[in-house]
Amino acid sequence: MTAVLVDGVVLGLQFAILGVGLTLVYGLGGVVNLAHGQMAVLAAIFTARLMDNGLPTVVAAGVGVLGIGLLGIVLDRTLMQPVYRQRGEARILLGLLLMLGVGFVIDGVLEWRYPIEALNLRIAGEPFTVGGLKIRRGSIVASGAAITVGLMLVAFFRYTTFGRATRSVIQDEEGARLCGINPSVVRTVIFGLSGALAGVVAITQSMTSPVVSTAGVSLTIFALIVAVVGGLGSVSGAFLAGILLGVVNTLSAFYIGTFVSSIILVVAAAVTILFRPQGILGTG
Repeated sequence: MTAVLVDGVVLGLQFAILGVGLTLVYGLGGVVNLAHGQMAVLAAIFTARLMDNGLPTVVAAGVGVLGIGLLGIVLDRTLMQPVYRQRGEARILLGLLLMLGVGFVIDGVLEWRYPIEALNLRIAGEPFTVGGLKIRRGSIVASGAAITVGLMLVAFFRYTTFGRATRSVIQDEEGARLCGINPSVVRTVIFGLSGALAGVVAITQSMTSPVVSTAGVSLTIFALIVAVVGGLGSVSGAFLAGILLGVVNTLSAFYIGTFVSSIILVVAAAVTILFRPQGILGTG
């Protein structure tokens, strides 16, 4: 039971980082990135190819995360510009359609070029023993990386000027503009950061289980569920929801079955929408 809970927390931390990337983009631009999971998988396959070509693992992972972050910036400065010129429901709908198309393109390219490719970063060494419980080294490294990224995000949004500017745009874009903040620049940087976070999720998940080229849709669904339950636009809510849903998913998969665990997560999102549409820690 304890081992299952530990696995749930490890998975939950990855869910949390994935959800944060999605909720930041929505909070700033009102856009739901339906290609978020595919971007994570693209980072994984890119990293795997770099490693196959002889690049050291750490360097390949860093380049993979940086590369997908740059892709996010390119998408924001090109494809998303017509979206940002829209308002209200038109912006949401156009953003959904365009990013859904991006996801299809990434899936198509990966299935065409790398149908059986996967990233599997095995952390060598014996498991650590904590209180009589054996924990895989991969789980510890993945959790440590996710926690570190989470703390860096907290510090970024709380203590840096750009982080505070980002929070201002999320709370009141027009007010932030009147204070001299350029929302367009903030959106571009955060879209790139969201892509990099997707890459981090791919790298950390590959330490506990392989990330295959067809995993994009499921990762996007997980990110959506975390963002909805935590509250779209709420970073702290995404972290809390990610950990809770990771534990629920692992427990239900262990005791009931993987398919049923997915249904439970979807039901959790539906219940949240019905009884608390703003999410656990969302406002409004």
